[in-house]
Amino acid sequence: MGRGRQKAKHTKIARELKSYSPSVNYSALERELHPEGEDLYVDKWADEYGEDEDETSPVSSSSQV
Repeated sequence: MGRGRQKAKHTKIARELKSYSPSVNYSALERELHPEGEDLYVDKWADEYGEDEDETSPVSSSSQV
């Protein structure tokens, strides 16, 4: 007897979620993702791995014979 009421409640919730469209503040989202003063095209990881190293060769050039 309780299954019908439970199913009806789930159906009601599913319909509400399907038609739910919250308002989004895209300018606030953009500010949060890209703070001012931060350059979007800077490679943050370049200094850690070193740009001068040859990435294709696992052995350094000084140890090759």
